[in-house]
Amino acid sequence: MKTKSDLDNEVTQKISDLYHQLIVAINEDPKREGLQKTPRRAAKAFQFLTQGYNLNPRDIANEALFTSDNSEMVVLKDIELFSLCEHHLLPIIGRCHVGYLPKGKIIGLSKIPRIVDVFARRLQVQENLTMEIAECVLEVTGAYGVGVVIEAEHLCMIARGVEKTKVVVKTSSMLGLFRASAKTRHEFLSLLK
Repeated sequence: MKTKSDLDNEVTQKISDLYHQLIVAINEDPKREGLQKTPRRAAKAFQFLTQGYNLNPRDIANEALFTSDNSEMVVLKDIELFSLCEHHLLPIIGRCHVGYLPKGKIIGLSKIPRIVDVFARRLQVQENLTMEIAECVLEVTGAYGVGVVIEAEHLCMIARGVEKTKVVVKTSSMLGLFRASAKTRHEFLSLLK
């Protein structure tokens, strides 16, 4: 029976073989000194950048939910975010802001950035990423409402295609009271300024 380590090594080798083929396909020499270890390095980097597929965000929150009488908004601002565009496999780099209105439970503050990372470390489009984070935080906290805003730059727009370097894509997902109440939504968005 194969161990998890054996299976991980098999996956790394498969991805490494694909990077080797890619290097050959662009008419580069994989035996050249600077490229000899590149397929394995790239395979490990790709596995790291997509590790969210192997993680369950609900498991992250399970041990960090605490009873609380607080019903005031909790906001985490400027959570660094790194993802890969599912259309071009190029980086999405930005910041995520998450707010929620507790309903009897609060979540350990470090768990929200971990939830962001789980979804960001998958092949993504920013619109879906924003929604997935909001839905997960709402589900695990049982909050009255959740708001998520992501501001990011996409290398698929910067380094290729339209080649525009100053474009920042902003997306939001408002659930519960963040959607139903303009006052709550305004408070959240004003805290992000």
